[in-house]
Amino acid sequence: MPSLGLTLADFAAMAFFAAAWLAYYLAVERTDAGRRSLNRVMNGHRYHWKRSLLGRDNRIIDANINASLQNGTAFFASTSLIAIGASLTLLRSTGDVLLLFGDLPLGIATTRLAWELKSVGLAVIFVYAFFKFAWSYRLFNYSAILIGAIPNRGAAPAEETELAAWRAASMNTVAGRHFNRGQRAFFFALAYLGWFISAYVMMATTAGVLYVMWRRQFASDALAALERGPWPPSP
Repeated sequence: MPSLGLTLADFAAMAFFAAAWLAYYLAVERTDAGRRSLNRVMNGHRYHWKRSLLGRDNRIIDANINASLQNGTAFFASTSLIAIGASLTLLRSTGDVLLLFGDLPLGIATTRLAWELKSVGLAVIFVYAFFKFAWSYRLFNYSAILIGAIPNRGAAPAEETELAAWRAASMNTVAGRHFNRGQRAFFFALAYLGWFISAYVMMATTAGVLYVMWRRQFASDALAALERGPWPPSP
């Protein structure tokens, strides 16, 4: 499409980038194989956490854990806003940046409009991440309320107490899911940066990021730690 200054390689890179993001999302969140991913294994521990707090009258530690999760989400939400501003700043210095990247060995000549489209695309990714982190922050807030709403054992029927803990665990799991999606956007934003050099670099960075994320979810030492069996006699 000459009017946009994009080549067939650019469109192929965009298609590969979108397909990689979609495939990773489906593999981790929508398939049976994704049940053994790090994120979904940790979701099970969220439910164990909420059941274990039923035996504690003092739940300050549980509130502190939830607050630490919420604070981490707030940090990433703030970082997303900074990244959005940085992405839009690229639009103000298009001429200087084109000269800089044009001198790179892997650089391919591009047009002002193509550069601006790439900058806007990067900003859109960070906007998506911000919405995910902001919503996750709100959901962790709701989770804190639900933790406070769990009755002590004996203060309410057992079924009501279990149901309250299940609701708190479910809300915490949904908050974690949106946080993971926001982080995923950050990782793919790093892959997207390769497009500013060339479409071929974008394909390579996308494949690299996809491999790193897959390895962390399905073949990492963190997942191995969660899959360990009974406590050994001599740990």
